[in-house]
This record gives sequence, C-alpha cells and structure tokens, in this order.
Amino acid sequence: MPGLNGLELQDRLSQLGSILPIVFVTGYSDIPTTVRAIKAGAEDFLTKPASSEQLIGAIERALARYEAQRSQRSKLDSIVFHLATLTPRERQVFDLIVRGKINKQIAAELGTTERTVKAHRHEVMEKMRVHSLAELVSSAERLGLLDRSVNLGG
Repeated sequence: MPGLNGLELQDRLSQLGSILPIVFVTGYSDIPTTVRAIKAGAEDFLTKPASSEQLIGAIERALARYEAQRSQRSKLDSIVFHLATLTPRERQVFDLIVRGKINKQIAAELGTTERTVKAHRHEVMEKMRVHSLAELVSSAERLGLLDRSVNLGG
C-alpha cells in the first residue's frame, strides 16, 4: 500500500477516534507486527491466502464488536446530553444522590429544605430519563463520575 502501511493507517485512525473495525490481511506477517496490530485493536490478522471462511468469520466478529462499541458510545452520548440539561442546582443534587445521600442529608448540605430537594430530585430523574436510583447511579458510573471507593451506603 503506497504512502502508509497498515499499522500506520491503524494508528492514524485511532488518533482520530475511529472505532471502525480493522482486519489485517497480509502476504507477510511476523509475530511482533501481529501482536502490535492486535494490541492496537485489530479484530484479526490473517495471512494470505486466507480462506473465505476465515475472512468472513473475521469480518463478522469485527462488525459485531463495532456494533457493540457504537451502541455503547451512543448510550454514553445520550447520558452526557441529558446531564447537560440539568441546572447547576440539579447537578449538585444529582452528584449527592449518586453518592448515596438521602434527601435530609442533601438538604442540610445545600442549605435548603427536604421538600425542595425532593422537587430537584424529581427533575433530575425526569431530565436524566431514568426510573430508579440504580439507573441514575449506573449513569454516573458510565460517565466516570463516581470514585469506586465511595461508600454508597449513605
């Protein structure tokens, strides 16, 4: 391939944030090159002549992994979008809820009433499009907003 070799193209695509699946098909391979490609995210590394079954299998696996990654990214983008709709006060309430604080604790920490916290909590649940505390915590975890060592017990 003129200009770039396969590994250089893979590196460039990765730098651009591409999650496109990559299956290498080469006439010449060595173990270090194969290992580098796989570690960098290649789905498979086939040596010519590859059988139709090998190639189709590699492509099917690559497409399945791509679809899973795309779906995951889409879900994450949706959570980020919904989080951005929260007001600053709702975001404070969100942060405390997902860390296991109860309404009374949140009210004391924010200098407001439990009734106000309940109203904010309701808005947070609506805007984040979740139906349970577990879903809300899961959203925060997916975004990396929770330290794994945080005690969620309250």
